[in-house]
Amino acid sequence: MGALHAGHLALARAARSTADRTVVSIFVNPAQFAPHEDFARYPRNLEQDRLTLESAGTADLIYAPNPGEIYPEGFATRIVVDGPARGLETDFRPHFFSGVATVVAKLFLQCRPDFAMFGEKDYQQLLVVRRLSRDLGIGVDVIGVPTVREDDGLALSSRNAYLNPPQRAVAAALNRALDMVAARVKTGMSIPQAEAEGAAELIRAGFERVDYIAVRDAQNLAPLRQLSAPARVLAAARIGSVRLIDNKAV
Repeated sequence: MGALHAGHLALARAARSTADRTVVSIFVNPAQFAPHEDFARYPRNLEQDRLTLESAGTADLIYAPNPGEIYPEGFATRIVVDGPARGLETDFRPHFFSGVATVVAKLFLQCRPDFAMFGEKDYQQLLVVRRLSRDLGIGVDVIGVPTVREDDGLALSSRNAYLNPPQRAVAAALNRALDMVAARVKTGMSIPQAEAEGAAELIRAGFERVDYIAVRDAQNLAPLRQLSAPARVLAAARIGSVRLIDNKAV
């Protein structure tokens, strides 16, 4: 969605190393924002994004449509998703994955790529898009790219720009809480107890609200009663008006 940072460039580099030609789509998608969310103020600077990609040498083409090209007058179709879209983000942003799936399907059909790179930071989104491509027979190989982090572990995100210095210091606790939950589950602590302790740690660190911190099956995000499969711990929490999400392998 633009406001490109090193995490986005990692996606472009992964695409460059995989395919003969790389297309970077830049589109702030109105369909995935609720009316009370930050669509109007979401950071946008297409010229700076162009210069960033040009300097990095990671893109052959930028596809930056305007909203009217993606959603022309009379547009009336929306994709409904389930499976890995169930719970977590959907509990707090019920509109979100339908908007993501609709725009991603349009971008896939317009570009017809062989591969698409999605960051593991948005792990639930990665699984939703992977399932979308399979279920609808679109034929795009959706590849996850590891999260790029700051030195203190905070995952890179365009929304990090909203954080003031005190909030930025608190934000690093999200990565630490994920590591703590993963470590405690692996050493035998029950999943509910580890989740509760992780949430309490975030509040102690200065987060004002924890939407969730949950250990789930890494393949389909189904809830786990015990660590019986490869797992992922996922979290979403708020500092002021800024909502941060992150995840780690268990």
